[in-house]
Amino acid sequence: MHNIKCPECGNTFKIDDTGYANILKQVRDEEFEIELNKRILLAEESKNQAIEIAKKNIKLEMQEFTQVKDKRIQELTSKLDMSEIKTSLAVKEAKSIAEKERDSIAHKFERMKEQNEFSQKIAITEAVNQFQKERDEYKTKLEKAEIEKQLSEKSLQEKYSIQIKDRDDAINRLRDMKFRLSTKMIGESLEQHCETEFNRIRATAFPNAYFEKDNDISTGSKGDYIFRDSDNSGTEIVSIMFEMKNESDTTSTKKKNEDFLKELNKDRNEKNCEYAVLVSLLEPDSDFYNTGIVDLSHRYPKMYVVRPQCFIPMITLLRNAAMKSLIYKSELALIKSQNIDITNFENSLEIFKNAFGKNYSLASRRFETAIQEIDKSIQHLQKTKDALIGADRNLRLANDKAQEITIKKLTKNNPTMIEKFKNTTNKKAA
Repeated sequence: MHNIKCPECGNTFKIDDTGYANILKQVRDEEFEIELNKRILLAEESKNQAIEIAKKNIKLEMQEFTQVKDKRIQELTSKLDMSEIKTSLAVKEAKSIAEKERDSIAHKFERMKEQNEFSQKIAITEAVNQFQKERDEYKTKLEKAEIEKQLSEKSLQEKYSIQIKDRDDAINRLRDMKFRLSTKMIGESLEQHCETEFNRIRATAFPNAYFEKDNDISTGSKGDYIFRDSDNSGTEIVSIMFEMKNESDTTSTKKKNEDFLKELNKDRNEKNCEYAVLVSLLEPDSDFYNTGIVDLSHRYPKMYVVRPQCFIPMITLLRNAAMKSLIYKSELALIKSQNIDITNFENSLEIFKNAFGKNYSLASRRFETAIQEIDKSIQHLQKTKDALIGADRNLRLANDKAQEITIKKLTKNNPTMIEKFKNTTNKKAA
């Protein structure tokens, strides 16, 4: 509470804080209003004084300017009067000469006008026609150029809009894969994405290409996909072993691209592929791998790491580079086939020689056996011959001995036989 004393009646009364504050505000507002009005009046007086001073200065300047102007006008007037006199004389003289020349030229012009009027009309008509023709041609060209420009702009706009849309869709798909899928499903979806992108252009860009999953685990390991392309004659242009790798952001152990290069190089060598390419979404914050196509041939021969958006461009680059060496590959394949033919001929000749030698050896041994048997037979026949010759000699000796036998010799020293032979002889005689 505050005690307030009235200055007129002298009475004292009490007032609360709110009322006291309102009274102070009223007093301050009245003082501020009075002070503001004083300042405004002072400003008005100062402005009026400045205006009066400016008016006086302008009036003095105008008076000085008027005096200078009047003096200059008088000088120019006097000069103008003299100039007008000279000019009038020169004009009269020039006018007289010009009138004479005008009459002469008009006379000549009238004569030439009659002669050249028809030819001028023809020339003018031809010029107008030529001008209209050129104008129409330029107009047609301009309209054609404008149409071509509009079509070109529309085509470029559509082309870039499609490319931008495709890139945006690819970016959105890759972003969605990270947030929606597990680690296994992410890997499988990346493989499906690459396979779909390849199949979309297979018929037009790679009609002779082979692109399938690597299911051969006979060597103990396998890659994800094998790409092979060949020409119409069957000569291989290029072969690539692909590995697709990715993992979600929630995976506890983050793999690096470096962890898969050794195994990929092993799979490439075991499956006889020329190049090895790792399609990877690993290490997404790496500026080294985010450049697009990374050449790691210094680590492993013909080894590359790419992002999924560079999958098709990588195949195209390797295939176009290999096309340049296709002629040499074809010639090498021809030479190899010729060498194979020569080798096959040599092998066949060697087989024939071996078979002939074997048969010759068998026949030779048979001949030796037959000759030995013949020799044995000859020896046996010789023994038989000798035996027969011996028997013949004995028979001849026996025959000789038989021829030498007589009755006398038989009965010699045998009185009984002598007596019998004699009796037999006597009987025959009687």
